[in-house]
Amino acid sequence: MKFTATKQALLDGLQRIQNVVSNRVTLPVLSNILLETTEAGLQLTATDLEASVRTDVPATVERPGSTTLPARRLLSIIRELPAEEISLETDARNITSIRSGPSFFKVFGLPKDEYPAFPSLEEKRGFSMKQSELKEGLRKTSYAISLDETRYVLNGILFSFRDGRLTLVATDGRRLALCDAELGEIKYPAGHERDFIVPTKAIAELQRLLTDEKPVRLHVGDNLVAFDLGTTVLATKLVDGTYPNYRQVIPGEAKERVSLERETFLQSARRVSLLSSDKSGSVRLNFSKGNLDITSNTPEVGEAKESLAVAYKGRDLSIAFNPEFLIDPLKNLPDDTIALELIDEMSPGVIKINSAQRFLYVLMPMRVSV
Repeated sequence: MKFTATKQALLDGLQRIQNVVSNRVTLPVLSNILLETTEAGLQLTATDLEASVRTDVPATVERPGSTTLPARRLLSIIRELPAEEISLETDARNITSIRSGPSFFKVFGLPKDEYPAFPSLEEKRGFSMKQSELKEGLRKTSYAISLDETRYVLNGILFSFRDGRLTLVATDGRRLALCDAELGEIKYPAGHERDFIVPTKAIAELQRLLTDEKPVRLHVGDNLVAFDLGTTVLATKLVDGTYPNYRQVIPGEAKERVSLERETFLQSARRVSLLSSDKSGSVRLNFSKGNLDITSNTPEVGEAKESLAVAYKGRDLSIAFNPEFLIDPLKNLPDDTIALELIDEMSPGVIKINSAQRFLYVLMPMRVSV
């Protein structure tokens, strides 16, 4: 194999796929990325056997072929090369020579035959949607994914297809984020409605890869989903299991509803949370007519309070939340205003917005002494 490519093109391609490579591998070849020439140039592939990413890189091919090279080392070399044009040549022993200006490297690789095959996308149910829609939906929900590995079905985002819509759901048992996204012109086939769970690592990679350009096409199999972004494809195994019935935790009709300026509320909550303890701390929202007091009080640390003028006309109400869980949606919503719905001091609070994507965030209150 022999080809030339620009430094920037190679660097961009390697950066798109290198995060999939695990530091803890069961097979030496999994520390490598696969390089193989195509009619259009060069194709790079990385996998950890659970998730795989394949991307195209513009290149001038002089001799077709393939090899696998250590991912981290190759990225470090390409990043430091001095010249814009880079030449790579691999011999029959999978030794690759890298030349760029005055620099020369010889890197030992492994043959393509030892590398896992990229999942096939053929004969899988598919549809397309705007990348921006999916990216926004993941941004609004991914922070609520559970980090508890013993509850593995919560270690990802539920993708639920119903009535031409995609509903994304994430929960860790103490809060739940839900967002609806419109599908593109190619709807999910009638009669094929289904739910599946995309694991956390794949969600993180997908968020890095998605842009606001072009549609993304999803290919859905029995235990696999692939996201085709055009020049890059991410394929991942699905989380095996049944997601809990999230609809059961969504509260009924609210008794109190208040509109809040998102950024002002966010900054106040952040400041007050500085004096809440890391493990069991809370911030308390004290509503009275026309006013919201945000307070925290931690023994041996101190107390903080901020007051906001709000359009609240209901009864006096006080409710405490985990500050991190309260702040997370406020950081990830683009809307200028949010609506906070409450029933009473012991029932979950709900945050909603008025933008095109239907969104709600359910947050369990904390039981703390006044």
